[in-house]
Amino acid sequence: MANILVVDDELGIRDLLFEILNDEGHAVEVAENAAQARMARQASRPDLVLLDIWMPDTDGVTLLKEWAGAGLLNMPVIMMSGHATIDTAVEATRIGAQAFLEKPITMQKLLKAVEQGLARKPLASAPAKVGLNSNKDASGVFVTPQPVVLPPTHQSFDLEQPLREARDTFERAYFEYHLTQESGSMTRVADKTGLERTHLYRKLKQLGVDLSKAKRVA
Repeated sequence: MANILVVDDELGIRDLLFEILNDEGHAVEVAENAAQARMARQASRPDLVLLDIWMPDTDGVTLLKEWAGAGLLNMPVIMMSGHATIDTAVEATRIGAQAFLEKPITMQKLLKAVEQGLARKPLASAPAKVGLNSNKDASGVFVTPQPVVLPPTHQSFDLEQPLREARDTFERAYFEYHLTQESGSMTRVADKTGLERTHLYRKLKQLGVDLSKAKRVA
C-alpha cells in the first residue's frame, strides 16, 4: 500500500488516524508538530501527508507554504482542521493542498480522501488489488460489487433450533465470511456491513467469532 504521514498535535487524532489507516494496510508515521513533520518527510518520503492546520509551533498552512517554496511538495497533502475558515481552506488549496477535511473526520471521508489522493500519485511499488480497481467509477469512488452467490453446500443451518440460536448461527457465519473476504480488516468489514467499528467489535465478541482465525484463513 502507501506510506502516509499524519501530522497533528492532538494525540487522540493521531492514534485514531493511525489505527484506521494501518488497518487498511498502509504504513503510517505520525508527527505532533512541524519540526517532527519536517524530519519525517525527509526520512521516509511519504506518498501522502495528512496535515493539521492549527499546531502550536508552526501552523500547517505555513509548513505547506514552506514545502511548496522549497520544491518539496511532491506528494499529495490533505489539510485537516476543526476551526479553519473557508479563506484558510482556499489559501491552502491555492498553495498546493489537494483536499481539506473538516474535523471530526468520519472514516468514510478519510478513506475516500486518501484513496483519491493516492490515485493522483500512482505508486509503482504498490501491488494491485485483485478486483478492486474494476469496481471504481469515473469519479474514483469504489462502487458496491455484485453480491457473491455461494454454493448451497457452503453453509447449512438447523431450522429446527430456536429463533435466537438460529439467528446467532447465521450472524456468526455472515461475519466470518466477510472477515475472510476482507482479510480480517475490521475497517472494511464495518464499512461493508454498515456497522460502527465499536458496535462491530461488541457484536463479534458476543457471537464468539475468532478474529485471529479469520485472518489466518484469509
